[in-house]
This record gives sequence, structure tokens and C-alpha cells, in this order.
Amino acid sequence: MYSLLTTILVIDSILIVIAVMMQPQKQQDALNALSGGAGDLFSTQKKRGFEAFMEKVTMILAIIFFVCALALAFMSSK
Repeated sequence: MYSLLTTILVIDSILIVIAVMMQPQKQQDALNALSGGAGDLFSTQKKRGFEAFMEKVTMILAIIFFVCALALAFMSSK
């Protein structure tokens, strides 16, 4: 069981990296970066399409990662 969870954790880690790299980048100019993004306060829009799908995939992979990591930590303490 321990080796199965370790394998799932490694595969999940690789998939998280791939999912994060596939997400569309948000272009910010230098002024926005220096001001802390205050200009984006009122321009928030609901994510749609590919961006929303990738956000959900990343969230699911993160949940799987944390569950496996906690299970492995619990199993290694016994």
C-alpha cells in the first residue's frame, strides 16, 4: 500500500507540473507589477473555457496530492 501511494504521489506531482505549465499566462505590464495589481481590482471576470477547465484539473490534482501526502505521513509514523 505504501509503494502504491508513493507511485500515485510521484505521478500526481508530474501531472501538477504539466497542468500548471499548460495554464494560460496573464500578461501584466511593469506598472501593474509595481502597483501591486490594484488595476485588476474591478476587472475580475469569470473564467471560461480552457482556463476554467485547467483550473479545475489543477485543483483536483492538488487535492489528490495532499491526500496522498497525508496518508503517506500517517503510514510512515506507524
